[in-house]
Amino acid sequence: MRTTAVILAILAACISATGAYGEQEVLDYGMEPDRYSAACPDYLHYSMSPHRPLSKGPLSLPYQRPSLHCRTFSSPLVEKVIDDLTSRMKDKDLARIFENAFPNTLDTTVRWHVDGKTGKFKKPKSNNLEEEGHWDGAQSFIVTGDINAEWLRDSTNQLAQYQPLAKKDKKLENLILGAINTQVEFVIESPYCNAFQPPSPSQVAPESNGQDDAVHPAYEPTRVFECKYEIDSLANFLALGNQFYKSTGSKEFLHSRWYLAIDTLLEVLEEQAKPTFDTETGHFFPNEYRFMRRTNAGTETLNLGGVGNPLNGGTGLIRSAFRPSDDATILGYFIPGNAMMSVELKRTATLLKAAGKSKLAEKLQTRGESIEKGIWDHGVVAHKRYGEVFAFEVDGFGSTIIMDDANLPSLLALPLMGFVEKDNKVYQNTRKMVLEQAGNPYYLEGRAFAGIGGPHIGLQQAWPMSRLVQAMTSDDDEEISDALRDVRSTSRLGLVHESIHVNRVTEYTRSWFAWANSVFAQTILDIAARKPHLLFGKGADPYKIE
Repeated sequence: MRTTAVILAILAACISATGAYGEQEVLDYGMEPDRYSAACPDYLHYSMSPHRPLSKGPLSLPYQRPSLHCRTFSSPLVEKVIDDLTSRMKDKDLARIFENAFPNTLDTTVRWHVDGKTGKFKKPKSNNLEEEGHWDGAQSFIVTGDINAEWLRDSTNQLAQYQPLAKKDKKLENLILGAINTQVEFVIESPYCNAFQPPSPSQVAPESNGQDDAVHPAYEPTRVFECKYEIDSLANFLALGNQFYKSTGSKEFLHSRWYLAIDTLLEVLEEQAKPTFDTETGHFFPNEYRFMRRTNAGTETLNLGGVGNPLNGGTGLIRSAFRPSDDATILGYFIPGNAMMSVELKRTATLLKAAGKSKLAEKLQTRGESIEKGIWDHGVVAHKRYGEVFAFEVDGFGSTIIMDDANLPSLLALPLMGFVEKDNKVYQNTRKMVLEQAGNPYYLEGRAFAGIGGPHIGLQQAWPMSRLVQAMTSDDDEEISDALRDVRSTSRLGLVHESIHVNRVTEYTRSWFAWANSVFAQTILDIAARKPHLLFGKGADPYKIE
């Protein structure tokens, strides 16, 4: 009977009064928060069905935020941004998607957070002196959405739209600080891995990924969800700290564990800069990282005994075994990942100089410049149709892969990373190439939708994320409006999906994918600042988070 009462109470709370912007007002039944939380519906299932109130636009899009007591984190500033923006937006369907998407990471994916000041949690025992201070301070475990694991790349991108608010919201600042500290522990323990289980102090049970993998270096499966080595995972670890420092000016995360993580990262870069064969003797170098998965999908494993195709030396580039889509690279010098690593190393060097760590700063700066030179020397190729363009992958022997993938980092997103300006000629040639099927085999078009996809889902599934990046890298009003309209038309559940079938917008993958929702929110904020008339009407003032 008690369970029934709890369920009835939460159902009553979900059938709630509607505020000025459609926010559900939780009814007070005098229930203890823990009991209420225990009755909250699984958001994976919740996100698959539409919920009222519906938007005032022609698509009548649903309100998909969980009840207040079911949200995993809240910020008054985030709510203010939602109200400020949606009240001005002319397109009420776009406004509804923003209302759902902007807070989606906070609402649904903060699986564990401690502020490092109040309350204690049980830390794992260790006699290893190198682990002194591990799990100290604020900690935050941010899952990707429908999978109970944290990807370094996803979590950094999921939090990016909140970074500008952190200086004015101490709880939000503490959440992001905790995310940095948690990523620190992940990088120290398993720097070659991309996705992680809930930290043991969280007492959240780990889950198996159901795969049969043979990986070197070995990892502990109760702490690692998947161990695909992707250079952009480590670049995103750096990016999380760099964004935090830029937004808040805080150096609180620069503690001994963070410096150990930096040393660990640099060791990986040194190991993965090695060629397949000794440049003097021609002898084979066994790579420190190897990955083999029992699978019938070629993109899910590495060939040649888990090493991948040979790479030449002397390029300045860093090998990446997998792409940000979690698909295996064909040629291991993945250019977008190298570009991001170059940028974030140099930004971290600037941070370290400000912290008085000039020697370490110089080390990172030098590595970042070496990678950048390698990209211009080996990653720019002459295309007979488009001129000089950035290749997607190269091997240093002269072989190239010409394509782009929807996942970030991508060639399309190079200006967003800070690697080139939007008007750079090589980038403009590349942008033209990857946004048409004649130049990019993974630019997918159909009767209902078009955009960049990739091998991860298939040849008829384009990713809305690619259209959002297209909007953020464009200054053309019509191109931006078209991209927003197309993404709006595919978001019938009020949230942004991973991929959409190009002929049937109702056929999608992942109803709950927090990274895509965050990219949508970042796109709206970008356009509100750069092109306010497209959202608010002619002559409108820009909206900027400051």
